[in-house]
Amino acid sequence: MSVNLNAPPSSASSDSDASEPKECETLDLNPGVHSSDSGYDAEMPPDCCPASPATVPTKTARSNSFGSQLRSPKPRRQRTTSVNQNTINSNEAIIRSNNRTIYTAGRPPWYNCAGQQVEPFVIGICGGSASGKTTVAQRIIESLDVPWVTLLSMDCFYKILNGKQHDQANRNEYNFDHPDAFDLELMKDVLQRLKEGRKVEVPVYNFVSHSREAHTKTMYGANVIIFEGILTFHSKEILKMLDMKIFVDTDADIRLARRLKRDIMQRGRDLEGVLKQYSTMVKPAYSCYIAPTMAHADIIVPRGSSNIVAIQLIVQHVHTQLQLRGFKLREALAHSYIGQPMPDSLKLLPTTPQIKGLHTFIRNANTARDEFIFYSKRLIRLVLEYALSLLPFRDVEVETPQNMPYKGKRMASQKICGVSILRAGETMEQAVSDVCKHIRIGKILIQTNQLTGEPELYYLRLPKDIKDYRVVLMDATVATGAAAIMAIRVLLDHDVPEENIMLVSLLMAEIGVHSIAYAFPKVQIVTSALDPEINEKFYVIPGIGNFGDRYFGTEPTDPSLLYE
Repeated sequence: MSVNLNAPPSSASSDSDASEPKECETLDLNPGVHSSDSGYDAEMPPDCCPASPATVPTKTARSNSFGSQLRSPKPRRQRTTSVNQNTINSNEAIIRSNNRTIYTAGRPPWYNCAGQQVEPFVIGICGGSASGKTTVAQRIIESLDVPWVTLLSMDCFYKILNGKQHDQANRNEYNFDHPDAFDLELMKDVLQRLKEGRKVEVPVYNFVSHSREAHTKTMYGANVIIFEGILTFHSKEILKMLDMKIFVDTDADIRLARRLKRDIMQRGRDLEGVLKQYSTMVKPAYSCYIAPTMAHADIIVPRGSSNIVAIQLIVQHVHTQLQLRGFKLREALAHSYIGQPMPDSLKLLPTTPQIKGLHTFIRNANTARDEFIFYSKRLIRLVLEYALSLLPFRDVEVETPQNMPYKGKRMASQKICGVSILRAGETMEQAVSDVCKHIRIGKILIQTNQLTGEPELYYLRLPKDIKDYRVVLMDATVATGAAAIMAIRVLLDHDVPEENIMLVSLLMAEIGVHSIAYAFPKVQIVTSALDPEINEKFYVIPGIGNFGDRYFGTEPTDPSLLYE
């Protein structure tokens, strides 16, 4: 049964869908609000419907060793850059509400100790054209104060028009409000994959040319998914995916006024054409297809974003649902699998006097930083060489300079990608590039929340076709395995097969190995040493200290703050 929330009028203005849609530009570490109908990206070119939040192709210029620009003879392979809905720069605000500013925050674990996904909370927002659906969604995002929210618009899924339909659209005679105008199958597939936590490619629609752009927008990562559109409740399959259904009920005269302003100012239409389209298609479609779906709504919101009571009720319910789905991962991992035998997926670099000697240098608290770096690099190179030797090889025969055949081996797959878990994993990038020519490198930034003690995902940059690669995941040290499990979960969400992932580290705690192997038994785990335990602060014992701090020279002056 739906609830009609009719609150007293507020002085807050109800921004309409007239501001939508806009196309996202290339995303860097200082993004705006990344949503498919965000009105916050002021510098974006108008009239395109982007996907969001967050993973979009980046363009970089290459330089030679003398600093001059080099032009590639062929198009460069695209990488994707993913961040949360907030900016990484803590001094720059993204969303400002009446009483607070929301700054950057990482994405906490979205899976349990077994690596199993927790589905995001999906909100469907329906309503007539220019009813204020997008603005209601933005008000919910502001009030939620939750990172990693995906705002996806149904407008991204308009079908590709043929020549006849394109001519009709130019004459304002094509019905964009009819269900047949949308690619419902693609829409269902994208929403289902988002609900499963996977990466998706979303079309970008241009409302000026009535066509899809050649490129798509990559979306990944959400605790909350907001899906809005005029026919959000039309498909029975999509209705089943929605955890909360909201209908924005706005007076027809207000919707017409907003539509006139949007189409004339943003889309270059003339007054006569807009009125013709409204009277012959938009208004009948609302009566026939949109208004009847109000019966499916859990909450009906009159007057859109000005209805503060409705927004607060929605936010309160979403917060309750998110708390029920939350996990405390690191503590659970730290007290699991004690006394269990080592898993078969663990591959330990054979211990030799040389390996022992290198560990002696890097474990010694009195080793100078330059020596720590030197001996760490040697050990990193050895463990990566060993890890690569575990990959599949095939038999080959070559001819020697003496014109004699030689039966040898060659790596079975040439598609290998190194992915470092920042910051300490970055120290292993040079070594893997030295031993594997032309390897592609990705990065995942995971940091511990100092208040909760949980790992949080802040940033990732991965090759767009990483699902086709064998991935060498690199982190210098592993304690509970919480960060490694999060990184592996990210790779799986990007469709990398579990058996194609290899985790490589210099030092691991036994409990971390057990945690990773239990969650992902097909992932190979490679390290040069195992330490028996971790302490109450989750630091490896006897350990190596904070590898990143020691390597980069950022050690705190207080010895009690040193940790693995």
